[in-house]
Amino acid sequence: MRYKIGYKEEKRNQLLKITGQVAKKAGFQNTGIDDFMKAAGVTSGAFYSHFSSKHELFKALIHNELEQSIQMWQTNPFDDPEQWIDFELERYLSLSHVEKSEYGCLLPALATEVARSDEEIKQHYQAELLRGHQIFVKYLGSEKQAWAVMCQLVGAILMARSVLDENIKLIIIESSKNMIKNYLSY
Repeated sequence: MRYKIGYKEEKRNQLLKITGQVAKKAGFQNTGIDDFMKAAGVTSGAFYSHFSSKHELFKALIHNELEQSIQMWQTNPFDDPEQWIDFELERYLSLSHVEKSEYGCLLPALATEVARSDEEIKQHYQAELLRGHQIFVKYLGSEKQAWAVMCQLVGAILMARSVLDENIKLIIIESSKNMIKNYLSY
């Protein structure tokens, strides 16, 4: 059977999207290939036509997910640093981001799994993370401030996800927004 040009790449991208959603919700290491492929509506055999191993899937997932974050940061409609960071604070530190991890950022969902991974995964993750960091440096004007803000954003989402009470979630989100604005003197 012949497929049209681009079919395999399109299917791979669909698998990465669905795998990313499942991994961010249930955890990458906790989810087997069969479960990923079932969520994608394909057979486990189809997995091997796109990835050589679960390790390769994780690398591709990291790249794909961080690329999406980078594209979002790059398409922020503001050039003014204060407006840029305000837009990102509102977009990132939201209750929907807290409650719908499968549609959110990879960083709070899978950073601990990356930390437990081998050196190759960590190097790949670091390279992608540094690309995103440079966007924050561009708008914040400082490497240290960029790291501090990125860590606060990710940590706030992680902390808000770890509590049940919606009021506490909102306090975590809003206090983090205020802390970042005060830190940056906006």
